[in-house]
Amino acid sequence: MKILVTGSGGLIGSEVCEFFGNKKYSIIGLDNNSRKTFFGEEGDVNWKIDYLKHNIINYSHYKADIKNYEEIDYIFQKEKPDAVIHCAAQPSHDKAASIIFEDFQTNSLGTVNLLKACYENTKNSPFVFLSTNKVYGDSPNELPLIELKTRYDFEGKYFKKGINENQRIDKSKHSFFGASKLSADIYVQEFGRYFDMNTCCLRGGCLTGPSHSGVELHGYLSYLVKCFISKKEYKIIGYKGKQVRDNIHSKDVSRFIDFFLNSPKTGAIYNIGGGYENSCSIIEAIEILSQKEKYKIKSRKRNFS
Repeated sequence: MKILVTGSGGLIGSEVCEFFGNKKYSIIGLDNNSRKTFFGEEGDVNWKIDYLKHNIINYSHYKADIKNYEEIDYIFQKEKPDAVIHCAAQPSHDKAASIIFEDFQTNSLGTVNLLKACYENTKNSPFVFLSTNKVYGDSPNELPLIELKTRYDFEGKYFKKGINENQRIDKSKHSFFGASKLSADIYVQEFGRYFDMNTCCLRGGCLTGPSHSGVELHGYLSYLVKCFISKKEYKIIGYKGKQVRDNIHSKDVSRFIDFFLNSPKTGAIYNIGGGYENSCSIIEAIEILSQKEKYKIKSRKRNFS
């Protein structure tokens, strides 16, 4: 099986490459290191691309730009992938407002380019899109909430298993990132239903894992750990640090994609996350790291004595 992965140097893209590479599938990676362009040296993913090239025998790489249809169409014509995992994106909510045009071109136009190339060349190949829960905008904040000491939580027993896919996607503020991803999300659904293609949108929350090149404007958990290790100041932005993140490991996302490829559907939508028990607020994440740091110090003292 031959799988094309966009954003192959990113958190989910690289995990997907390793996951399916270990299954002995042929992996075609697409990544032009746009993350470095968006976020500077801290966002550079070339280290991960080099790792994939040297450690996955059946990995081939294209330094391709998904905004360029001719370039993408050529790759599809040449490689004829059996499945497409689209992870490439401009991923920052805050950054998007200052680069609206680039954000739209990457997230919306880039997705349409890939969908069209897939339809024209490999129509029967499943197409998986890494969407985002930001397609719902701030409509979840209208649900009954209570403020606790370290987090905001749903009132009573409401939504203890999370928010389902029927949550409203319009009549709310999304951020420009949320808007461009929502546009792409709708196109993925439309190509699926209109052209009878096997497509799905994975609306993730806080996706995390060891391959994240976290920066202040994206990848909060990775960046927070970096700040702890390097003793760098971490700034809490808004909501008193009580905003809750539903954390899911990148390997579990890869496992979900594997299930979908084995049982594909048309225009499917999935809210994907780690569940209520794997959620934490910014304050709670800081406290967890603080406790781990105290444990490490105690362990070092014990070993020394």
